[in-house]
Amino acid sequence: MKAIVVGGGIGGLAAAVSLRRVGWEVQVLERAAEFGEVGAGLGVMPNAVRALEWMGVADEARKLGTSRVSGGIKASDGRWLTHLPGVGQEKIIAMHRADLHGVLLRALPPEILFNNVEVTGVEELDADLVVAADGINSRLRAELLPDAPGPVYAGATAWRGVAPGPFDLEISQTFGPGGEAGVLPLADGRVCWYVSAVAPAGADLDPVELFGGWHEPIPTLMATTPEILRHDIHELPPLPTFVSGRVALLGDAAHAMVPYLGQGACMALEDAVTLAVCDGDLARYDALRRPRTQSVWRSSKTAGKFGIEMRSPIALALRSFALRALPPSVAVRGMTRFSSWEVPEKFTRTGRIHQ
Repeated sequence: MKAIVVGGGIGGLAAAVSLRRVGWEVQVLERAAEFGEVGAGLGVMPNAVRALEWMGVADEARKLGTSRVSGGIKASDGRWLTHLPGVGQEKIIAMHRADLHGVLLRALPPEILFNNVEVTGVEELDADLVVAADGINSRLRAELLPDAPGPVYAGATAWRGVAPGPFDLEISQTFGPGGEAGVLPLADGRVCWYVSAVAPAGADLDPVELFGGWHEPIPTLMATTPEILRHDIHELPPLPTFVSGRVALLGDAAHAMVPYLGQGACMALEDAVTLAVCDGDLARYDALRRPRTQSVWRSSKTAGKFGIEMRSPIALALRSFALRALPPSVAVRGMTRFSSWEVPEKFTRTGRIHQ
């Protein structure tokens, strides 16, 4: 059985690695001149670590990432609102997006990877399975589901970067009125960070003006970062299906979500493994992935309402009180709700369960 993966990002490469593991012949088609990944850091949550373990690449990811996960949530003045000293989070891997992309890329033979390939339609692809992993603005999704909604602006913009350091910091998230920030230390002393603010799309804003008065190390991280990336945050409203004929949508092409739970890339890794264990049964893939990802999509939006979107002084005070009163064990159970996913049992194309 032959599969063609359209898109060479994290989701597309993960799909290729996973499908090859169950015996599929795979080609990956990438529109750009080179395979690569832009951006800053991500937390590979326990659910995504299980996906990497199934693919056989988790050990390499651990070598490039860091499992230092103590941290928590702060107020913009630096006060801890809740602090979790690594409780129940030992499986999280903090790493740069480019490093994770490289782990997946090295797991694939170069002869199946093709650059500078512009896919304009499904019919031009000769394969039993086509994986549309071509991002939030997926051309294949627009062709297959012309009546489905396209991406919409989510009401906030973000700046991200990697400060060279070295720094010795904990993972943290900071909430302030109409904004938030995140700090993700890497194993080599660099720190991935982001700041995000509620704003009109394309607004002319300076992150230093917005966040320069927040607690350290946020101002220092911004000041020492050689290149800061900005992007307006978009999301994809829930689709009626993730499959059409021999095509399966995967990653942001299927369920691009706001980043307030840190599960976007993790969902793509889950997608990839699930597609492989479904072994060509796209109805089962849709049944497993659509409810799961759309539930996380909704929860991410809810997290935004209680996070970045809060501006009222009364609401901010109530949130701070609730977070300070929250026992660490309850906070860990809340995170486990999203990260407790396990790899589904594998089916052959004849429907038999096997290991």
